[in-house]
Amino acid sequence: MITSVPLPPGTTATAVWSVPMRTRFRGIDVRDGVLVRGPAGWGEFSPFWDYGVAESRRWWAAAAEAALEGWPAPVRDSVPVNVTVPAVDAERAHAIVAASGCRTAKVKVAEPGQTPADDLARVEAVRDALGPAGAVRVDANAAWDVDTAVARVRELDRVGLEYVEQPCATLEELAALRRRVDVRVAVDEGVRRAGDPLAVDLREAADVVVLKVQPLGGVRAALRVAEAHGLPCVVSSALESSVGIAAGVALAAALPELPFACGLATVALLDGDVTADPLLPVDGALPVRAVEPDRLAEVTAPDDVTDRWGRRLTAVLAA
Repeated sequence: MITSVPLPPGTTATAVWSVPMRTRFRGIDVRDGVLVRGPAGWGEFSPFWDYGVAESRRWWAAAAEAALEGWPAPVRDSVPVNVTVPAVDAERAHAIVAASGCRTAKVKVAEPGQTPADDLARVEAVRDALGPAGAVRVDANAAWDVDTAVARVRELDRVGLEYVEQPCATLEELAALRRRVDVRVAVDEGVRRAGDPLAVDLREAADVVVLKVQPLGGVRAALRVAEAHGLPCVVSSALESSVGIAAGVALAAALPELPFACGLATVALLDGDVTADPLLPVDGALPVRAVEPDRLAEVTAPDDVTDRWGRRLTAVLAA
């Protein structure tokens, strides 16, 4: 527990969790974060460690919303999800998809130290596991310039891509790419890491908007982003525990339309969870429900990690 941080009125408990990743993902091997409790339930604050205080304030707003206000009423009671495939070899990728029960897969590509041939083999294995009726999307995490993206997207599209997520870093690059390829382009970092996600001009840059609850400041803030841009939305995770994933499911459940499977089935990437009843997909869908973190004793972070989160949360609240 963090006991030294002066929490906002209404929040009554703060716990720090730490869980290893099953496979290195987004450059990390261990995922950790803070859980806070309030009258509406539990919220999660888990910005990645490369995010500064200013950007992390939105992540705290999402946690506070969950703990103090709760979420808008859902318009559906379950949410279709994709299986997320890390930058693993083709055989492992096939096995992950085959075991998932999902009909959509998001495949990480452009991993540092890997080759285009590695990406193609992974994507082809995923297509084989899904069969011709499944949907395959790829995520390059802004790794490519425009010319590279054109070549890579065209090559990977031989399996039939649903869309490519954030292939380039800037909106200008994404717009240039869209003029040269026939595959839909989804924007993620271009919105959630913008100074004002509501003011980003996506008219030429994107076909799809990826929404993540914590980076956007909560479920209600993300709903405002969706309304402002008027594009099809995919709700995705930020590698949270099931407490944080529940907020993503709440967002997906509240959207008026949900044309794509959501990237919320990521608890399977963690080697453990804060609850004995984790949010894992059944038949390619997650239920809309709250999560009770009843395994905090088993996943409590070491003292040095707890202290580090205490200092970070203090800085964010002070800002």
